[in-house]
Amino acid sequence: MSKAIIGRKQDGYLYCIVLVAVLGGLLFGYDTAVISGAEKGLQAFFLGADDFTYTDMMHGFTSSSALIGCVIGALLSGLVASRWGRKRSLILAGLLFLLSALGSMNPEFLFFTKGKPSYGLLWAFNVYRIIGGMGVGLASAVCPMYIGEVSPSDRRGMMVSWNQFAIIFGQLVVYFVNFLILGSHTNPVIEQRGQGINAVAAGSDPWTIATGWRYMFGSEAIPAAVFTVLICLVPESPRYLAMSGREEQSLRVLSKINGQSKARQILDDIKRSATVRRERLFSYGALCVFVGIMLSVFQQVVGINAVLYYAPRIFGDMGMTDPMFNTVMMGVVNILFTLLAIFTVEKIGRKPLLIAGSLCMGLGAFGVALTFGVDGLQLITMISIMLYSAAFMFSWGPICWVLISEIFPNTIRGAAVAIAVAAQWIFNFIVSSTFVPMFNMHLSGGDNFGHWFTYALYGVMSIVAAVFVWRLVPETKGKTLEEMNNLWKRRAS
Repeated sequence: MSKAIIGRKQDGYLYCIVLVAVLGGLLFGYDTAVISGAEKGLQAFFLGADDFTYTDMMHGFTSSSALIGCVIGALLSGLVASRWGRKRSLILAGLLFLLSALGSMNPEFLFFTKGKPSYGLLWAFNVYRIIGGMGVGLASAVCPMYIGEVSPSDRRGMMVSWNQFAIIFGQLVVYFVNFLILGSHTNPVIEQRGQGINAVAAGSDPWTIATGWRYMFGSEAIPAAVFTVLICLVPESPRYLAMSGREEQSLRVLSKINGQSKARQILDDIKRSATVRRERLFSYGALCVFVGIMLSVFQQVVGINAVLYYAPRIFGDMGMTDPMFNTVMMGVVNILFTLLAIFTVEKIGRKPLLIAGSLCMGLGAFGVALTFGVDGLQLITMISIMLYSAAFMFSWGPICWVLISEIFPNTIRGAAVAIAVAAQWIFNFIVSSTFVPMFNMHLSGGDNFGHWFTYALYGVMSIVAAVFVWRLVPETKGKTLEEMNNLWKRRAS
């Protein structure tokens, strides 16, 4: 058999594995963005409760409650991935996605009256969303870890970037699904009564309030079931197998991906870097862990998820006639710029993309801050939001996950990735849950203060992120995972 044919078989095997794994990323994007189309109907539904008052703060929490589960799932990911392996961790994530989708669609199951909002039902809904968030937290840590561990070093950045593409594609899919579910119906109009109190405007579509949001959440059950079945068919990570003492199994997987001779060399490198199976978290210095955590923090404090989760609301407040359509268009732009990162990350490198993206995000965020709500400047606001979002998609969106999957040495990767991803979800929750009350802030004589302040803050964070990357983040392009041990040892000495 010729080398070309063998090479194609190896590539085909690798691509099949990665394709299945990135479905976890698709579910990650689907689950976190499904709220964007459903949140107004959900808000209107719970505004109809007669045993409590559903405030802005409660809605901010409910819209972001899945992120609590994300933190829990991310914190557990290191333990689960180390004890159970990467593959079984992803199977568990798929089951959590499935349970959450069905429960969020019908939170009344067994304990509550169907269609009657109450304080108890609000908590039941949030529990199901937290369960889904645990699946997201697991998948967000383990998917890039698994892809990074199966991919050759010269293609690892591109392969892990496909996970971000899947996340954004999942968001685009759910934007489109929500758009189709809404159909000829309209989102309810929420009237502000002051001090965080709202009411549903007369004439709002009752179908959207009672049913539409249920179909949106329930639609996730289909991709969740497909992912859970397919992940059972992929092999375990060869690096996990080697670290667990199953060297023959590891060699078989490595051979199918890299060829026999290269596989033996990689296995020897893994064994040399893992002479001590478990090391203390700070064995390679505090800077290693600090950089990983701060990459996660900056990915969130630039504020992108506030735009992704509340896109229809933002476009509606801008005066756009069809906010759901504008949201779908933003999703298409996000896909195109994520592809830009995928095809340039191995050529340009990680640091240049992050720095350029940060600066462009700052420009876009400041553009929104200065023009939002100003008559005649809606087009500039729209362009600024698109620039802000597109810049994230070719930089912090995919590249942060690439770096988190490869920046840590083998012997601390599970624990370090878990901490970094947990920090990411903690700050995701902070940003997402504070967006609505912060955006709606008013000062005497300044009706647009909240709009201005929110995006100006995100712009400042984007500039600070660029400085952080320039000063502290190492370039990892072309380095093997085993070479990261030496890199951090040199920095710590």
